[in-house]
Amino acid sequence: MTAKVEQKVLEPPTPQHSRATRLKLLKRAIFLLLGSSFVSIGLEIFLVPNAIIDGGVVGISIILSHLSSWPLGIFLFLLNLPFFFLGYKQIGKTFALSTLFSVTLMSIGTTMLHPVPPLTIDPLLAAVFGGIILGVGVGMVIRSGGSLDGTEIIAILVNKKSPFSVGEIVMFFNLFILGSAGFVFGWDHAMYSLIAYYIAFKMIDITIEGFDESKSVWIISERYKDVGEAIIDRLGRGVTYLNGEGGFTGGEKKVIFCVITRLEEAKMKSIVEELDPTAFLAVGNIHDVKGGRFKKRDIH
Repeated sequence: MTAKVEQKVLEPPTPQHSRATRLKLLKRAIFLLLGSSFVSIGLEIFLVPNAIIDGGVVGISIILSHLSSWPLGIFLFLLNLPFFFLGYKQIGKTFALSTLFSVTLMSIGTTMLHPVPPLTIDPLLAAVFGGIILGVGVGMVIRSGGSLDGTEIIAILVNKKSPFSVGEIVMFFNLFILGSAGFVFGWDHAMYSLIAYYIAFKMIDITIEGFDESKSVWIISERYKDVGEAIIDRLGRGVTYLNGEGGFTGGEKKVIFCVITRLEEAKMKSIVEELDPTAFLAVGNIHDVKGGRFKKRDIH
């Protein structure tokens, strides 16, 4: 009696798969390049000539560059270098390489743009437009899997050994750095720096999440079928029915789950209010949506 042995041969990836991978890497590199370029423009064409700083390593680099008269790009690269190794250990190789690539481009970009005269010498205009351009650039880099500032990595490490959240730690660092700008550049410029930091912070969120922000919706209703069908027919969104159990009554409940855009939230609430005013409705923000049937179908 002989036994039949099956041998599985691993075939090399098809050329089509390799081509898709190369296109994905090229797309990431292009967005990292664009993001780093925007940050360089925001710094050297708007913020730095008007003595306005950003938070994190960028803010420290601007202060050190001002005090030492050394090029800003040198400090941006050297101060971020330790975080490259921390990111490699804590997050992974892809993140570390993307970060190194972005920081190098940013350092080169600020050095090349340093001789270029600023577009405005009005500190308020510089804070507004510099913050917008800087925030868009940082958001593009983060969305492409990289980073231009190492304070988040420090915050993650400190968070593991302290009761403070990552956001609270980052905010503490940045308030200290932005406060230091008052002693170096004057308190007027420190306040302009706060404006630029806030605008950049909001633009980072918009760039990462997009203007068409997605939201998750959870609905508990006795008329779940009517509500679900109305969402499909009138809003053009797919729904999923989940089985639930009431915590107080122990009775079975049907939960409607769906994903909508920010602009559709008001219409969603009106549909639920119209069909079941007593329904439970919860809406939350979603940073990213992929796969499934999220693409909107035609409605009538």
